[in-house]
Amino acid sequence: AVVAPSRSRRGAAAMALSPYVQAMQELFRANTRSREFPAHGAKVHSVAWSCCGRRLASGSFDKTASVFLLEKDRLVKENNYRGHGDSVDQLCWHPSNPDLFVTASGDKTIRIWDVRTTKCIATVNTKGENINICWSPDGQTIAVGNKDDVVTFIDAKTHRSKAEEQFKFEVNEISWNNDNNMFFLTNGNGCINILSYPELKPIQSINAHPSNCICIKFDPMGKYFATGSADALVSLWDVDELVCVRCFSRLDWPVRTLSFSHDGKMLASASEDHFIDIAEVETGEKLWEVQCESPTFTVAWHPKRPLLAFACDDKDGKYDSSREAGTVKLFGLPNDS
Repeated sequence: AVVAPSRSRRGAAAMALSPYVQAMQELFRANTRSREFPAHGAKVHSVAWSCCGRRLASGSFDKTASVFLLEKDRLVKENNYRGHGDSVDQLCWHPSNPDLFVTASGDKTIRIWDVRTTKCIATVNTKGENINICWSPDGQTIAVGNKDDVVTFIDAKTHRSKAEEQFKFEVNEISWNNDNNMFFLTNGNGCINILSYPELKPIQSINAHPSNCICIKFDPMGKYFATGSADALVSLWDVDELVCVRCFSRLDWPVRTLSFSHDGKMLASASEDHFIDIAEVETGEKLWEVQCESPTFTVAWHPKRPLLAFACDDKDGKYDSSREAGTVKLFGLPNDS
C-alpha cells in the first residue's frame, strides 16, 4: 500500500516536466551521439572551451596540450603544444581573450600559450607540482594550486607572483566568484573556504560535505555555484546567501568534475560511474545521462550551445585495453553527422 502513492507521485513529477526539460530532452534525443576525436597519446585530464566557443583545449598525462577548432559538427585538431616536462593536469582559457590559455603541470611550472603564434608566451616557475589552475574573471590574475596545498597568484601581464598562500588543509579545486571579489577553495575536510579578494582574508568556512570536497564551479549567470564531493553528492549553493539549495544524488562514486551550461539551466556532473549526469538546475530533475565506458575525469559545456565536451579514462586494465587512450569526446552533435 505504501508503494502506490510514491509511484503515482513519481508519475506526476514525470508528467510535470518543465518545458525547458522537455525541449532539451527532445534535442538530445536527436543528438544522442558521443563522437570521439583523437587528441593525445595518454589519458586526458582536462578539457576547456575558449570564451567564444570556437576552440576546445585538452591537457594530458602525455605532457602536452591540444587545441581543436569546432567546425560545423566536428572537432578538427589545430595544434599540439609541447614544452611541459610532466603531466598537464589542468588548463583554462583567458575569460575574455579567445586566443590565450594556460596550463598547469606537475613539472612545477605553468605555461601561457597563444593560439595565434602556437608558442608558449610565458613559463612561470612555481614551488610545487601543480594540479589546479583558474583565471580570474577580470583576466588580470592566474591562480595555481599545487600538491603541497600552496596557492600562488600570478599577474597575467607581468607573469610574476603577486601573492602566495600556504593552507593547512588539503586544497582541491580553486575558483573566483563571478564578481572577482571572493576566492573559493574546496578542501579535504569537506569544507568550502572563502577568502576576500584581493586581500585574501578568510571570510567563511562552510561545512559542505561529510567527506572530501573535490570540485567547484560557478554558473555563468552568477546565481549559483556547485560543489562535488567524495560522498558522491553534488550540492548547489546560492551565491548571495551561501546556503545549500539542493543536492543531486544520482552518482555512486566521488564526483570529480562539474560544468554548468551556458544558460545556467543544466549541470553536468561525472565520476567513476559509467555515465555523466545532466540535471536541471532549478528542480534537480534528471534531464539526461550520457553513457560512458569508463570513469570521466573532466566535463565542459560549450559557452554558447548545448554541446558537452568530456574525457574518460579510456585505457586501463579494468577496461577494454584495445581502445585508444587520449580521446576527447563531444555529446550533443546531430545523430546523422
